[in-house]
Amino acid sequence: MTITEKNSSGALAGCKVIDLSRVLGGPYCTQILGDHGAEVFKVEPPSGDETRGWGPPFLDGTASYFIGVNRNKYGLSLDLSQPDGQAFLKNLLQDADVLVENFKPGTLEKWGLGVDVLQAQFPRLVHCRISGFGADGPLGGLPGYDACAQAMCGLMSVNGEGDGEPTRVGLPVVDMVTGLNAALAILLAINERHASGKGQFLDITLFDCAISLLHPHAANYFYSGKVPERTGNAHPNISPYDSFPTAEGEIFLAVGNNRQFEIMAGVLGCPELASDPRFGTNADRLINRAALRAMLVQQLSGHVAADLAQRLLQKGVPAAPVLNVEQLLQHPHTRHRNMVLEQGAYKAIASPIKLSRTPATLRRLPPDFSEHTEVVRAWLEKPKH
Repeated sequence: MTITEKNSSGALAGCKVIDLSRVLGGPYCTQILGDHGAEVFKVEPPSGDETRGWGPPFLDGTASYFIGVNRNKYGLSLDLSQPDGQAFLKNLLQDADVLVENFKPGTLEKWGLGVDVLQAQFPRLVHCRISGFGADGPLGGLPGYDACAQAMCGLMSVNGEGDGEPTRVGLPVVDMVTGLNAALAILLAINERHASGKGQFLDITLFDCAISLLHPHAANYFYSGKVPERTGNAHPNISPYDSFPTAEGEIFLAVGNNRQFEIMAGVLGCPELASDPRFGTNADRLINRAALRAMLVQQLSGHVAADLAQRLLQKGVPAAPVLNVEQLLQHPHTRHRNMVLEQGAYKAIASPIKLSRTPATLRRLPPDFSEHTEVVRAWLEKPKH
């Protein structure tokens, strides 16, 4: 393996990212940057990123959880609590554009690598910290976790059946949206640096990002004063917007306006639904949601979810069969969109960000632990001309 200053292709070619983060939010962010050409140096502690062991399943001893968010990175290991580890990091930062870390606030400061120190030594550095709650305030400095953020920030309160218990969203949505916001913040700061010549500190928290997901529930609360409740798959503002059983599989109908409702009624062979005064407008359909659902369940009992969804989509009515992960990954449109990466035994979800001239690429598989430490050390010690 060789390392050069600009050996990648993509929209972020030539951007050097030092990734001190672990688990999900930070690695998800830096994988986005790496997919689009950034040179990402993933620095793990001597014990490694704990998600390497979050299995089974494993591939060659590394958990699928780690593999899923750590491609297009060089793998290094440093003990940043020790002087030689700190010196190595500062050497890496000499020409770096971005630092991403998710240490508990105060940890880097304890090692003499705090925000003020790094900004003084590396004034062009964009330093992104991902934390649970930030460094100050009533919860400042406390650890944050996806499920706890979902619980505390209202997401669980609106997720689940109306007569059931608050339920965690079945994927780490807070961690992932935090990673997305971190990537967005980094790109904003890099763009601003073109004008100012200066980097800046980016304070991205799971707490803030979880709150940002509360649409339309927060907006509804602001203007109604009513505390949002769980409605299962049904939408609090739109009807019909729910999953329904069919003769084969479940279908999700997302009917957003009166014209779509009229077309749906015609496709189902019951045009009288559209002229029923109980269902004339979306507001009417919300008031009479239970009656409408009962009638739709009856009409849908003779249909196959996948076939009906296709017919409705072709007519302009949003609808989808409810698929499991296997069905989705094997769907022909998933393949058409190139959303599955495969190289040997490596399989992963591809980048959803499609750029026409500088597309995302797979340049490096997820690294083995400390795979590139010595190579990078030798590269850093080589005289630069």
